Amino acid sequence: YETDAISSVVVGGTSLTGGKGSVAGAIVGALLVSCLMNAMSLLNMDSYVQSIVKGLVLILAVWFDTYSHAKEK
Repeated sequence: YETDAISSVVVGGTSLTGGKGSVAGAIVGALLVSCLMNAMSLLNMDSYVQSIVKGLVLILAVWFDTYSHAKEK
């Protein structure tokens, strides 16, 4: 459950480096991650594939966050 919570918050827009974010963003991130997981379950994807996809989404969200902060400087 920890990975789901972290993914939801990061997808929702909270920065891992500065803590900038909002409750509404975290809720939207949670809805997006839960919809993604529900869709993969409905498609009968294996659990290890679901974990891989969830990890890739988290990696992409962190990469986007670090890229946007590096661009600001």
